[in-house]
Amino acid sequence: MTILTRRAVLGTAAASAVPFRRVRAQAKPVIKMGVINDQSGPYRDVNGPTSIACTRQAIQEFAAGGFDVEVLTADHQNKADIAAAITRQWIDQEGVDLIQDGASSAAALAISAICKERNKAFVATSTATSDLTGKACTPNTIHWVYDTYMEAKSTGGAMIKAGGDSWFFITPNYAAGIAYQRDTTRFVEAAGGKVAGARLYPFPETTDFSAPLVEAQASGAKILGVSGAGSDLINILKQVHEFGLNKTMKVAALIAYSTDIHSMGLEIAQGLRLSETYYWDLNERTRSFQKRIQPKVSLWPNMSQAGNYSCTLHYLKAVKDMGAVAAKADGAAVVARMKAMPTDDDCFGKGSIHADGRKVHPVYLFEVKSPAESQHEWDIYKVISVTPGEEAFRPLSEQACPLVKT
Repeated sequence: MTILTRRAVLGTAAASAVPFRRVRAQAKPVIKMGVINDQSGPYRDVNGPTSIACTRQAIQEFAAGGFDVEVLTADHQNKADIAAAITRQWIDQEGVDLIQDGASSAAALAISAICKERNKAFVATSTATSDLTGKACTPNTIHWVYDTYMEAKSTGGAMIKAGGDSWFFITPNYAAGIAYQRDTTRFVEAAGGKVAGARLYPFPETTDFSAPLVEAQASGAKILGVSGAGSDLINILKQVHEFGLNKTMKVAALIAYSTDIHSMGLEIAQGLRLSETYYWDLNERTRSFQKRIQPKVSLWPNMSQAGNYSCTLHYLKAVKDMGAVAAKADGAAVVARMKAMPTDDDCFGKGSIHADGRKVHPVYLFEVKSPAESQHEWDIYKVISVTPGEEAFRPLSEQACPLVKT
């Protein structure tokens, strides 16, 4: 199977070119995949180039399926309008069959809607909002890796059980941040707790969080719920330590990645609890994947980046199962085939996909190690608990997706 890679160009949305080798196959159909995410902004380390490397790794490992694969990549700059424009160009002019990654929730929601209109497949791997399998679900979209419901239940639920019954939220003014606050508030209040206050901040303009941190301290809340990710989370935690707020409040990172922890350092992050669905040192299979991908990346993959490897393998298995020509003709049919097939790969192990498009696999509650506990720079987590996928993600019985009737 030949792999063709190139960078999409759309006004200012394109980043520097990715080296590629073009080889024309005479008789084989070509499956075209588009990886779209943040490659230059605050979430570059969360997805960016490592996500592309993980996608290519999966394609290289996939057994020949009688078709070639072409990979397009683009930076949507966390802007829904740019994401939508690239998606339309890829589908209408380039003939792209699958779009994956997504990053920004607003961008992913726009991509999902267009893929439904054009009957193409979309797999969100670095997108948080649980609306993708809720009110905005479509027969063309699968939500891989994680979502706001799962993070709220896993991390938020653990903090509540430990006595964190009063919360103050610092939340970015975008869809995922607001969804994290909404979903965590639900679990806090259901457990008899309360929300003492919240501060919404402009994204991506905010770097000084002193005002909301002072307000959080004055609220008397036990838990500071941070709904921001990437560089926002890093800046907030650094300022929490500067102000000594960590001495009076416990911090709950409602979305955090191993790449964030690596960036801020264990001295700042030690003791922080967070949930991810992948970590390189979980078992022999995850360590094997890390060994294979390590020469190709500068940042070891987090759960979202590993999600690109995982979903690419499963998508290609479905394409091979139904035939490339049929897969190219009907995105919803490919998604249906992906749902019907059990999932299994070195990053997430065995799993399944719900009828609403929710990919299900175990969720791990981690605590960040202290510098003294760590053996090397990427030895950062210890497992506190494991929640089976069917318990961690929103059940179909809640009927959040209007397409699913239980």
